[in-house]
Amino acid sequence: MLHPIKHSLVYKLILTMGFCLAMVLPLDNKAQIAVSIGSKIRALRQRFKRTLDEVATSAGISKPFLSQVERGHATPSITSLVGIARALGVTVQYFVDTPTEDKSVRRGSELEYFGFDGTANLFGRLTNLSVGGMLEAILVRMPVGQNPSEVTTHAGEEFLYVMSGQISLTLEGTTFVLQTGDTAHFESTVPHAWCNTAREEALIVWVGTPRLF
Repeated sequence: MLHPIKHSLVYKLILTMGFCLAMVLPLDNKAQIAVSIGSKIRALRQRFKRTLDEVATSAGISKPFLSQVERGHATPSITSLVGIARALGVTVQYFVDTPTEDKSVRRGSELEYFGFDGTANLFGRLTNLSVGGMLEAILVRMPVGQNPSEVTTHAGEEFLYVMSGQISLTLEGTTFVLQTGDTAHFESTVPHAWCNTAREEALIVWVGTPRLF
């Protein structure tokens, strides 16, 4: 039989060991998901400088419940999460998706070019189709001697970066010459056209919304 003092020390040691184990043991999957969702909600809300009251009201939930969700102490229902996502201007996917290479990374070795009738330009998609986002980035190879593209307009916006060569960009009748390292950013509703004006292939990165392909 243990001496009372020794018994007390052993009991405290067991409690201490148990506490340490509780600190290092991984959370179960459900708890991890709750913490992940909550931290994403809090980070996005703070980035937009929205208060708990504002987001909770817009989402149709109570402020205390939203606070618990952000701290990972409560898991929102699908309906609640949809409301929170709508209040913060994102989709539910933003909170539940886990970054993977298939969704987030595109390797240079996987780049394939495609073309269209009526143009010799070649296009290589830099973004992943599986992401389903609005933004699209394309690497464009413009050969020498191409006729200017047709003047087009559509909803969205576009950004160009000339990696090599030289192109002419015409925006609503005004032409700008862009050389290596130059960029352009414009609303797609502005009538626009471009062409390669140098004696070498032009290589540009085109970024725009919404997705074109």
